[in-house]
Amino acid sequence: MRSRFLRPVIALLGVAGLAAGCGGGGGGGSGGGGGGGPPPDPTYAAGMYNAPSTYANYCASPRTGNDPYNNNQPYPDKLGSVVWEKFWIRSWTKAYYLWYQDLPDISPLLTAYTTPALATSDATDYFQQMKTTATNPSGTPKDKPNFHFTYPTASWEQLSQSGVQVGYGVTWALVAVTPPRQALVAYTEPASSGYPATGASVNLVRGASILTVDGVDLVNSNDQASVDKLNQGLFPTTVGESHTFTVQDPGAAQPRTITMQAVSVTETPVQNPTEFVTGSGTVGYLTFNDHIATAESELISAISQFAADGVKDLVLDIRYNGGGYLDLASEMAFMIAGTAQTNGKTFDLLQFNDKYPTTDPITNQAITPTPFWNTTQGFSTTAGQPLPSLNLNRVFVLTGNDTCSASEAIINSLNGIGVEVVLIGSETCGKPYGFYPQDNCGTTYFSIEFRGVNNAGFGDYGDGFVAQNTASTTGTKIPGCSVADDFSHALGDPNEARLAAALAYRASGGTTCPTPSGLAAPGLHAVEAHVVKPVWLMNRILRHPR
Repeated sequence: MRSRFLRPVIALLGVAGLAAGCGGGGGGGSGGGGGGGPPPDPTYAAGMYNAPSTYANYCASPRTGNDPYNNNQPYPDKLGSVVWEKFWIRSWTKAYYLWYQDLPDISPLLTAYTTPALATSDATDYFQQMKTTATNPSGTPKDKPNFHFTYPTASWEQLSQSGVQVGYGVTWALVAVTPPRQALVAYTEPASSGYPATGASVNLVRGASILTVDGVDLVNSNDQASVDKLNQGLFPTTVGESHTFTVQDPGAAQPRTITMQAVSVTETPVQNPTEFVTGSGTVGYLTFNDHIATAESELISAISQFAADGVKDLVLDIRYNGGGYLDLASEMAFMIAGTAQTNGKTFDLLQFNDKYPTTDPITNQAITPTPFWNTTQGFSTTAGQPLPSLNLNRVFVLTGNDTCSASEAIINSLNGIGVEVVLIGSETCGKPYGFYPQDNCGTTYFSIEFRGVNNAGFGDYGDGFVAQNTASTTGTKIPGCSVADDFSHALGDPNEARLAAALAYRASGGTTCPTPSGLAAPGLHAVEAHVVKPVWLMNRILRHPR
């Protein structure tokens, strides 16, 4: 059996910021546990479900004190048990899960399940059973593994509000996770006065291949102890950790050895704003890697400059953007299309399960469309400020199999109002779904609660968006070219395969595409890999009401 890279849940620390806190709400609390001990465990009856509030906040290990991320309010926890926590999971999922009809009814009194333990907690293992096994037309799971997950609430709240992660300022792309493995540099964070982005300071560049980590052969090692060392080196968890790497730089005759020390990294989600002057007008380009709070001010800065310079077309590189906050996707879509094309139109309309045809069950408010936001929502700017716009009726998007969720919402929303979206790259991940994060007893649960549809009522792209010239029989086809990723050029380089294809397609009036390569093209110049990011950044997330 080949040992795989283990993708740590918390070792892959994520970044975001949020004006309103996450977690809490949802099921609500019930009365105090009272007395000196826990109440008796609930009784299980197949097919019978009480309201989630019946079981909420009865915990095997109640938190004490106040929550610094919720206005320093006392934690709502009461003494209960793991069984109480599982009863809450069962009722909460049955109430709000989008595909609740497909849920198995597994007794919370069981201590073992039909699948191996997927986490250290019995409650989170139980949660992993609470999902559909239905598939998309392609045969892929409708509720994929990274759609259904948990975080320790303390870690989630820190991640979602601090904007800081522990690492080297490097995002890895895993081409192969079993021997012979291949791990490449997808991109690095720019060095700044705030921190020395280690990956930048040792001159790691896109396409560099990692050969060894702390003396362990990354390509061929196949025992668990070696895999553990590889993961610890690639995904450090503590500021100050140092690890040694053997690196093969693109075009270099010999590998070199570097040492990197983990630091607290504040991500720069918008990079490489560039303009290309052509005979038919100036083309703007930018790399947009994550829908996190700091992206708001960075996107405004880039789009404002493009607008001032009279940019006639935009190439939006979201190949590694797995998603994040949906409101930021709405802002980005508005900044592309402008007021005339978006006024009064729906960016995204949530559809919950059939128990809630008109009311959002989490906010208890009437379901109303999310508009194309034309003002700032206050993620990293003052809320209510007018957004700049390019007023384009066409946009080129560079995509990959990590283009997911909130990023796909940009594509779908613009299609829904008649803005032409030209896809250059690989099939997107296929996630028109999302959720509100929900805390119970110190664990935050993420379970699909809604899907989003555009102004035309379309949201059935569970197999992703794909370029028109591919031979694929699945996926939603839109204009564009299938082009595999190119790790031999920097992002924003006009010779990089996907950007070059976008510029050529534009110059030819939409008649020129390279031979479709998609995921199939071999070699370092054209491969598809998965970037390693926190799973919550591969989703569309709504800000949770308090």
